[in-house]
Amino acid sequence: MFPKNAWYVACMPDEIDDKPLGRTICNEKIAFYRQSDGKVAAVEDFCPHRGAQLSLGYVCEGNLVCGYHGLVMGCDGKTVAMPGQRVQGFPKIKSFPVIERYGFVWVWPGDAAQADPAKLHHLAWAESPDWAYGGGLYHIHCDYRLMVDNLMDLTHETYVHTGSIGQKEIDETPVTTKTEGDHVITSRFMQNVMAPPFWKANLRGNGLPDDQPVDRWQVCHFYPPSHIMIEVGVALAGKGGYDADPKFKASSIVVDFLTPETETSMWYFWGMARNFNVKDTNLTAQIRDGQAKVFSEDTAVLEAQQKNLLKYPERKLLMLNIDAGGVQSRRIIDRLIAAEQPQKQAA
Repeated sequence: MFPKNAWYVACMPDEIDDKPLGRTICNEKIAFYRQSDGKVAAVEDFCPHRGAQLSLGYVCEGNLVCGYHGLVMGCDGKTVAMPGQRVQGFPKIKSFPVIERYGFVWVWPGDAAQADPAKLHHLAWAESPDWAYGGGLYHIHCDYRLMVDNLMDLTHETYVHTGSIGQKEIDETPVTTKTEGDHVITSRFMQNVMAPPFWKANLRGNGLPDDQPVDRWQVCHFYPPSHIMIEVGVALAGKGGYDADPKFKASSIVVDFLTPETETSMWYFWGMARNFNVKDTNLTAQIRDGQAKVFSEDTAVLEAQQKNLLKYPERKLLMLNIDAGGVQSRRIIDRLIAAEQPQKQAA
């Protein structure tokens, strides 16, 4: 259903600033908390004493304390102490590798021995003062792969997002798909069109006119296990489109981290990184609010789709050329899942 030997976004740092956080990721119930040195730790959300949720407890002197009987848990999953009891012999519970980087907390829910920090997806924009970022989090009741399909085929924008980013030219412009190893790219370039409302606002935000034709682009990048970065933007028509001088365009990266919770639910960390007018915090808030509305429209469609698929499991879905990006991405996901399965012994 989902690869476990991979880095997933678990939460945003401020979600665990002063208290534990319980979150299910890839069917693993995990308690996150900060140690005395400020580093994030993650252990199985299960007290070995009576099975209470450790995330409902509190942090004391850098250790996680169960809120039921006061058992003190270390970051390695080993019991440290318990009032009036000898508990050092308790079996360890599972602990999970964690990295805090790029403004997110990442967790490796699979085999801890394979958790290589070098495998963490590099986000150059997150380390550069030339970029600004604003985003949010949605909990969505759908298979995360439905969101992969959604983001790797933006044809739906014409119909789902009619008042913000949709326009008829999306339908009328062919999309190309290519795969480079585990990286899938779908691209669509629209020439000499009028910008939809969301992009008109971005043009104004960069001091550009919003009533002139533009060249618009959408370049979707899938990276396993389920990260999708979408290069989007508009440039005044005839100024070079995607390659236009920054003074003639408004361009951004739509950031999508899809973290499976269960087979039919996910955590959706969304946002937009932009490299124009980066010091304007009001613009950042305006873009974030606009995105929130767009993604809430996706959420409604995907949750209804999930219910329909569960109701009619025998129905076979049809594939069109516009689905190529999602199909190729799913093949990579399936291959990674298969690689994690125990090999059957030959008879």
